[in-house]
Amino acid sequence: MSFHSAATQLITLAAEGEQHGGNHQSLSPFITGGGALCALLLLLWITTRFNRDR
Repeated sequence: MSFHSAATQLITLAAEGEQHGGNHQSLSPFITGGGALCALLLLLWITTRFNRDR
């Protein structure tokens, strides 16, 4: 598969996604971002607990 044919297929796929809205209606950016923020804060808290000087 050449670069040109792969790029053409990706452009076609992206254009089809735009026609159908592209996003699922149940995915809220605030819930997704808030969940990611909570997960990162939890990982930060766990990391700092293990990294204490004794």
